[in-house]
Amino acid sequence: MTFTTRPTLRGTFGMVSSTHWLASQSAMRILELGGNAFDAAATAGFVLHVVEPHLNGPGGEVPAIIATAADPTPRVLCGQGVAPAGATIEHFRSLGLELIPGSGPLAAAVPGAVDAWLLLLRDHGSLPLRTVLEPAIGYARNGHPLVARVGDTVRTVKDLFTDHWQTSAELWLQGGTPPNANKLFRNPAYAETLERLLTTAEGAGPDRVAQVERARTTWREGFVAEAVDKFARLPHRDSSGEDHAGLITGDDMASFQASWEEPATLDWQGHTVAKTGPWGQGPALLQSLAVLAELGDPASLDLTSAEAVHTTTEVTKLSYADREAWYGDGADVPLKTLLSPAYAGQRARLIGPDATFELRPGSPDGRQPHLPSIASGNNQGDATTGEPTVSSDGVTRGDTCHVDVMDQWGNVISATPSGGWLQSSPTIPELGFCLGSRLQMFWLEEGLASSLAPGRRPRTTLTPTLVLRDGAPVLACGSPGGDQQDQWQLLFLLRNLVGGQDLQEAIDAPAWHTTGFPSSFYPRAVEPGSLVMESRLGTAVRDDLVRRGHVVTEADPWSLGRLCAVSREADGVLAAGANPRGMQGYATGR
Repeated sequence: MTFTTRPTLRGTFGMVSSTHWLASQSAMRILELGGNAFDAAATAGFVLHVVEPHLNGPGGEVPAIIATAADPTPRVLCGQGVAPAGATIEHFRSLGLELIPGSGPLAAAVPGAVDAWLLLLRDHGSLPLRTVLEPAIGYARNGHPLVARVGDTVRTVKDLFTDHWQTSAELWLQGGTPPNANKLFRNPAYAETLERLLTTAEGAGPDRVAQVERARTTWREGFVAEAVDKFARLPHRDSSGEDHAGLITGDDMASFQASWEEPATLDWQGHTVAKTGPWGQGPALLQSLAVLAELGDPASLDLTSAEAVHTTTEVTKLSYADREAWYGDGADVPLKTLLSPAYAGQRARLIGPDATFELRPGSPDGRQPHLPSIASGNNQGDATTGEPTVSSDGVTRGDTCHVDVMDQWGNVISATPSGGWLQSSPTIPELGFCLGSRLQMFWLEEGLASSLAPGRRPRTTLTPTLVLRDGAPVLACGSPGGDQQDQWQLLFLLRNLVGGQDLQEAIDAPAWHTTGFPSSFYPRAVEPGSLVMESRLGTAVRDDLVRRGHVVTEADPWSLGRLCAVSREADGVLAAGANPRGMQGYATGR
């Protein structure tokens, strides 16, 4: 028997995996009450807003991929908010900015997460809205034991809160000190926000759908939008070192609605892998899988070897170079060509025995790539080597949550909530949460696939995954980690789908990633040739990679990867696994 940090759970009733045990168990409670996977995921999503406030919040966003028992065709739920009407390149340039700040109200996209969870409930839920929201309301009002990382985050930004973001200080520095780990923490303002939203919704009458629609309207056009509009107009300090007002208005809130979309898909090794469209980074995983298939049988890769680390790293560099050149909302993305075997074959021929330091996007359909100017430089930053990074000005890399649910009827969802971190921007006092900072993923240069424009979605790093076999969903997975999300998922899929490892084995196995491309996060650092690997891979592997030219950073042995996963095995048995790193994620099921 292979040792794992915990068992792969198996059963027939339902499975949940998320980045916090309270969210997982709250979702499982919903399944026990007779709810389906979508009721359960929404419950987990609202709980995650409360218990992982440093990783996501109501002012953030969520993309998800679902398949229903009635129709297993995968669909993408887009809860990624857009740039406000006033968010133009000209406006930021007039402020003397060359990059969008990584924190503060100026970096906020329109919140998308709450409307997306409510849209999911409207179209595919089954339980009353009150049942779904009760756990989050309870944890916000009565308190929950706070994970240590929240207090650590608040300590990092304490001076920012004290000197510039007093409303955040009032919530997070009660008594002048950051909250202590494992002690009950309450957010009564947010509990009141949810209760008020729910009371208004129930005023629409007993019909469940009517209640959900009333909640959506209230969020977009009622007291929440009014508070956002008023607070965003107030200048606050951001990572530029200056005070700027935000750009979101009540009209921006009213005009945004979450939506359903077709996924990007790739047929690979007897499976169909579904991701978001190229407004997110998801297709980069599909490109990586396609190139690996052109290099030989993926099942032959020994993922404990330097050769496998080198190969997957070089493949990733090519896929992420294409991400930089071609992906973006509203751009003319040649996705069909980017995912074609012919193009993958061209890219595979670029991979040699040594590490590359260049960003090498391709020319699909003969088109010339256009990269941001920063990509040609060497804007160094610190490699993310495990825990998400937060700096004293609130700039954050890699902070995200994830939840997967599969129920007994065949419904399944993979969702990656993020943004609206407590360190993103000042707390809106009457709401109990803050806005996000996702606009930092736009470029303030014209003519790029991800150039800033009003109404566009930032090219998000959030990238849930759904896998089908013979047209039926068999796996949902995802991971926090910013630019690393699809790199860690690539390793997981190789191990699970073709390597024969079960969920927990594949999650526990040593991980690695590269940061040899422009970061999606301010200040958009580039680290040519970088390769970060868990030290468990061993000194022989490390030394071999160094000889190949990789700039290797050895991370702690259990520090990379944040994967969650649920699956349906060939005999119909349901399974789940969760990441032990960070000691927060948990799976549950029976």
